[in-house]
Amino acid sequence: MTSKSPMLGLRLPTDPRWVKLVKTNISEILTDHAWCEQKAASNAISTIVRYPELTDLVEELTKIAREEMEHFGMVVERIKERGYTLGHERKDSYVADLAKFIKRGGSREEQLVDRLLFAAMIEARSCERFRMLSEKIDDSELAMFYRKLMISEAGHYTTFIRFARQYGGNVNVDARWQKFLDYEAKIIRNYGKKETMHG
Repeated sequence: MTSKSPMLGLRLPTDPRWVKLVKTNISEILTDHAWCEQKAASNAISTIVRYPELTDLVEELTKIAREEMEHFGMVVERIKERGYTLGHERKDSYVADLAKFIKRGGSREEQLVDRLLFAAMIEARSCERFRMLSEKIDDSELAMFYRKLMISEAGHYTTFIRFARQYGGNVNVDARWQKFLDYEAKIIRNYGKKETMHG
């Protein structure tokens, strides 16, 4: 588990045992995934609220918020198709741990960069998990579904990175991103043990 994952620069790949856990509880992973999409939409909206003057950012994040809610609906449809029910929202400990790395205070530019890199990091890890599901899960329909979502999430990742660089000002965005990757590699060691999207 020390090899570098080629997926979007992640330092550490997901423990392969995670997929085995997911296979034993598809209803749980689908419910958790649905709420992850809702939270991603909410995060995009909250960034719009904080930076309404950045018109092109607002436009792109509006698209992303719509896409994330479309994904939410698509996951809910698959829950229904399999005779499951959308469960209550799950706590995402991984995201909470990752959020601890966001700088408190600092300039407005620094705060924006960290918000965008935080979102990019979540998209990168989600993308890697979607790829694992698309390659390893036995359900062919779900495998194809996660393949499509992987491509979409990769697009969101590049959008967040691009805007961080565009509006970073005096912030060394690439150096900060490397630190995010280093930090994420430390916390991800504690995950891959639950049948949740980031668990």
